[in-house]
Amino acid sequence: MLKYIFTGYIESALVHAEYEKLEDGTYSGRIPLCKGVISFGKTLKECNKELQSTLEDWILVGLKLGHNIPVIDGYDLNKEPHESMAAV
Repeated sequence: MLKYIFTGYIESALVHAEYEKLEDGTYSGRIPLCKGVISFGKTLKECNKELQSTLEDWILVGLKLGHNIPVIDGYDLNKEPHESMAAV
């Protein structure tokens, strides 16, 4: 099945997310492969939504600034679009 490269990257990154219930009953989430991507929420669902939003922003800022975005499960956002789509 053909996936959009950006959507596939986000879905794959979220599979690697780690969540922790904090002492106050709220949640924190992070994606270890993406340094600095962390979120907090009152519920696990809210934390997951915030983590996805943070990841999207992190990717867009990283690409704009020319940072090397980690390859996740074969999704490489550092390549030109035509190169990346050939691999999916």
